[in-house]
Amino acid sequence: MAACIFISPVAAAPFEACVKGIRADVLKAGVRADIVNAAFSDIAFDEKAVRFSRTQPEYRLAIWDYMAFLVDDARIADGKKMMQAHEKTLRDIEKAYGVDRSILTALWGIESDYGRTKGDFFLPHALPSVACAGRRPSYYKGELIQALRIVAAGDVKLDDLNGSWAGAFGHTQFMPSTYRRLAVDFDRDGRRDTINSVPDALASAANFLRKSGWRSGLAWGFEVNVPRAYSGPVGRSRKSAILAWAKRGISRADGSPLPRTGSYGLIRPAGRAGPAFLVSRNLDALYSYNAAESYALAISHLSDRLDGRAAFRTPWPTDDPGLSRAERKRLQELLTARGLYKGEADGRMGPVTAAAIKAAEKQAGLKPTGRPGARILKVLAAKQ
Repeated sequence: MAACIFISPVAAAPFEACVKGIRADVLKAGVRADIVNAAFSDIAFDEKAVRFSRTQPEYRLAIWDYMAFLVDDARIADGKKMMQAHEKTLRDIEKAYGVDRSILTALWGIESDYGRTKGDFFLPHALPSVACAGRRPSYYKGELIQALRIVAAGDVKLDDLNGSWAGAFGHTQFMPSTYRRLAVDFDRDGRRDTINSVPDALASAANFLRKSGWRSGLAWGFEVNVPRAYSGPVGRSRKSAILAWAKRGISRADGSPLPRTGSYGLIRPAGRAGPAFLVSRNLDALYSYNAAESYALAISHLSDRLDGRAAFRTPWPTDDPGLSRAERKRLQELLTARGLYKGEADGRMGPVTAAAIKAAEKQAGLKPTGRPGARILKVLAAKQ
């Protein structure tokens, strides 16, 4: 359960009044009184959840930063181990839902690092706190109601409802409303438990993707070469038949032939100078899971790496590449050695780490950005 902070009596009054209203609405929604009483017992204002809901990033996360820490060597190696450990389960899910085992494993790896980081916010406290702080109150109250209905159905225990500040939980980070619609009991134990059951979690993700338009046997897409003078359509929604792309001079980056059939859109996530991809409707299904093309591309690329395919051939257009999680930890260790950082070297880049990086950049005569890149890591490592 996440640590919650009791606020002063003066500040607590509005929160207590808000919670009283939410509690009444939850009861009106038909959630059993015993579950409501247990969920709201000793409720406290979760200051950390509210802070996270309001936190703005210290710097805009470039696509090469995003890909560097989400698709790093450790996540690839761990994913291959997980595919072996859950080979039968993944094979059975693939047969039942038509979603590739490598895609499901990659999604699992991106969402919760294969179950290691499911979130530590206690949802019955975090969701009312965020709602009462004024951030989309109706939405978060609705997610709380759905979460408690999951408990009422006997799928999960109340004390197991830990997840992100926004309410996503379990191996594959379903929101409660999504869970209610699409979670499945794949291990046939009578409960849809995406928190403690890997089969249920992965099958539920497969069910989501299938309902979002995933087509069995169709690749998510592939890296391509684009003519320098290309001025045609760009965007995953602007799909054309593969023959049309061939006529525009598009070719596969690895030299293999284009598919004979299919409809694809061209995306250039870093602009004209970076890698380009032809993507199918299956990337759209991944986008439905989390509405960001960078997210969908990270899962897609990780799935390729789990299948033994190579990294992207075209480099990202930067002279300061992003860092893997191991490199981020090393950066924090170097910042600590210089007396600039006093937190844990865990690879997580929050405002404290960003401030330490800015201080190190200033000392090195670099523009202070707070961004964890290869340049500042190299500068600090050279001074050891």
